Amino acid sequence: MILRTLRALIVDADGVLWRGKQSLPGVPAFFDFLRERQISFIIATNNSARPASDVVGRLARVGVEIEERCVLTSAEATARYLPRLVPDARRVCMIGGEGLSDALTRAGYQLVEQDADAVVVGIDFALTYEKLARAAREIGRGVKFIGTNGDKTLPTEDGAVPGVGAILAALQATTAVAPILIGKPERAMFDIAVEKMGAAREATAILGDRLETDIEGAQRAGLKSILVLTGVTTPELLAQSSIHPDLVFDNLDALRAAWVRAY
Repeated sequence: MILRTLRALIVDADGVLWRGKQSLPGVPAFFDFLRERQISFIIATNNSARPASDVVGRLARVGVEIEERCVLTSAEATARYLPRLVPDARRVCMIGGEGLSDALTRAGYQLVEQDADAVVVGIDFALTYEKLARAAREIGRGVKFIGTNGDKTLPTEDGAVPGVGAILAALQATTAVAPILIGKPERAMFDIAVEKMGAAREATAILGDRLETDIEGAQRAGLKSILVLTGVTTPELLAQSSIHPDLVFDNLDALRAAWVRAY
């Protein structure tokens, strides 16, 4: 019954559409199904380092053509949500990469090193002590301190490396100010996705592979949740968890087959 009522989907990327550099099975057929049934979708990712065009390009390589408006990065969500946190902000002190700088400048913000109206922090692979010091000074002036997401680590083929959360922790230790987080599992990210689609909340679900971000985020946002077991969550982890999705499938093909049967 849940699948029959869904008209919009917020789709996680890593662990659902691909794992690392490897595309997962069933992706083209799944997007064909969504289009055939006129089900709206947004691909939502906590990755703030790269612009939405990277997701578009990666899907194109497996035969899935989408527009950039169908992608929501935590960088774009932050830029869109910033007016609700600091309505008169024009100048932003930023730590982050191309994806975040592009999202903020497109939204009309000026990137500055001092006298900012807000400090916005995303993942920065060229992080320096001076960048941290500069942001700490601005936070110390009392401006809003905002993080694109709170992921403490990033998974790589060589193991976990520091994520945005580690940068935020350094600034919080320095300033004693906790950041306002935007990305998953925070509700702000999902609210922006629902607004972009113009969807009804009761007809929207989140499709992901992580219990603590995708599924918990869905519950915080009052949305339905669908878990696929192609990413970090195993059946064993699911059985031990206190976070329970509405629906669970082995992979995208299994989800698509069940959705077809639901009509």
